[in-house]
Order: sequence, then C-alpha cells, then structure tokens
Amino acid sequence: MHLALYQPQVPPNTGNIGRLCVGMNTHLHIIGPCAFDFSDKSLRRAGLDYWPNLTWTMHAEPEAFLAWLGDRQPYLVSKFGPLRFDQPAYVEDDVIILGNEVRGLPQEWHERWRSRALHIPIIGPIRAYNLANAAAMVLSQARLRVGAFDGYVPAALPRAPLAPPTTMPTPGSDGGTPA
Repeated sequence: MHLALYQPQVPPNTGNIGRLCVGMNTHLHIIGPCAFDFSDKSLRRAGLDYWPNLTWTMHAEPEAFLAWLGDRQPYLVSKFGPLRFDQPAYVEDDVIILGNEVRGLPQEWHERWRSRALHIPIIGPIRAYNLANAAAMVLSQARLRVGAFDGYVPAALPRAPLAPPTTMPTPGSDGGTPA
C-alpha cells in the first residue's frame, strides 16, 4: 500500500505520518516541492526513532510522482469527495493521496480522479481534520479492508515486578492510640 503527501508544509505532520507508515507497513511518497528541509528538527522529533525503518520516496515535483503513478487510479482524500473513506474495496497496491495542509490537492487532480475522492465525515463543529489524523483514519481503514491485521496478536504486557508485601500495623501496635 502507498500513502502520498502532496507538498506537505508542517514537519510534525510529515514525521507523524512517517511513523504511521512504518507501523502500517506502508510506502510513503512525498510529492515536492516541500515547505521544509527533511533535516528539520520537528520532523525528526515526530518520527526520529522510526524514520530509518520507513520505506519512502521523494518525488521532486508532481510530474515525477505522476510518472511513477502511471495508469494506477489513486484515491484522493478530500472533504469534498463523494465516497466515504470506509466504502472502497481497497486492494494491497492502492495509492492514497492526501493534500497540502493549506491548499489541499490540485483542482486538475480532483477532476481527473473525481470518482475516487474520499471524504471523512465531520460530525462536530470543526473545519477539517489534522492531516496526520486524516492519514491515520483512512490508512487504518484501508489496511483493515485488505486483511493486514488478520492474525495480528498484540504483544503481551510486560509483567510488573511484584512489590514486597506490606504489613499494616494493627491499631495500637505502633505505640499510638487506636482511633
């Protein structure tokens, strides 16, 4: 599965999405140009421990990404999409594209893949979801649909060391008077 960010502007969002992609075993694509350098401290802080494990590709400009995409039909995440994000029959090699935090996706991409635009319902009084949160919602649903979680068993909780037993003094045994 592939998740693409179109010209991201907020380093912590990109770092968190990188961490998400590591955990979801998903290839991250960054479509440039980006508003920040990938050595940015906040990007590293958000995904530092995980970035070396990330499978990712930097596409210098949209044309390079489109050349990589070829004839594939991606899903676009947009609050204007006709499909609710949990409705598609996702497949393992799907490409999901999220727009820029400020400008979203290019209008021509909306027109080109109109029938594959997804929305996440907003049922509370907000304008939009944070990019990293939207990525997590859609990618989790897509991975669930392709069976990526089938057979997954969470790690056992580590056992806390047993505390030595404590003895409670009996009333009056500490030299005081019972209450």
